[in-house]
Amino acid sequence: MTETAHPQSQGTSESTGSAQFSRGVRLPRTERRAQLLAAAQQVFAANGYHAAAMDDIAERAGVSKPVLYQHFPGKLDLYIALLESHVDSLVKAVQGALSSTTDNKQRVKNAVGAFFDFVNGDAGAFRMVFESDLRGEPSVQEAVDRATSASVDAITETITADAGLDEEKARLLAVGLVGLSQVSARFWLTHHSSMSRDDAVALTSTLAWRGIGAGFPLQHP
Repeated sequence: MTETAHPQSQGTSESTGSAQFSRGVRLPRTERRAQLLAAAQQVFAANGYHAAAMDDIAERAGVSKPVLYQHFPGKLDLYIALLESHVDSLVKAVQGALSSTTDNKQRVKNAVGAFFDFVNGDAGAFRMVFESDLRGEPSVQEAVDRATSASVDAITETITADAGLDEEKARLLAVGLVGLSQVSARFWLTHHSSMSRDDAVALTSTLAWRGIGAGFPLQHP
């Protein structure tokens, strides 16, 4: 199934920015959905949820409002879909960091790095996940909570398998690592002036490793 975006009206300014999407282009449904999410990301990042308008998102994507509503019945549905995609990206990054090596010291560093990369990537993405202004909305809170809980689950499984700890103790350590990584990454992004991403990750992961690696050595090398 393909859809056609509405043609650009004569005299329309390009002042909407370089990220304005092409109009009049037929796209498969999955590609159109991805395009709409990208346009929504730009509008939400610029205006926040409450000031963002579906008209603006449709205009940014280069489609008519009916096309936008075919994919997302309302602004909240669009916001949650975008939020879920960001959460998925973070969780996959953490899982990938843990599975990329069997060296536990490197695993800690990679996991910390996953949070720094997420925070240092699309600012609108990490703000939606960690600083959402819709936390009172249950579906939003559920997605936000999953960003932490799924990351904690992945790290808990690794610590339980490698450090010989029971799940309760491993989960507490995992919560600590996730909290340390997330807060440190957000602080670094806001306050860093000369410290590189690699230096910040190394410093944070060293703190975590000296606690986890030294205190709970590998039980079965």
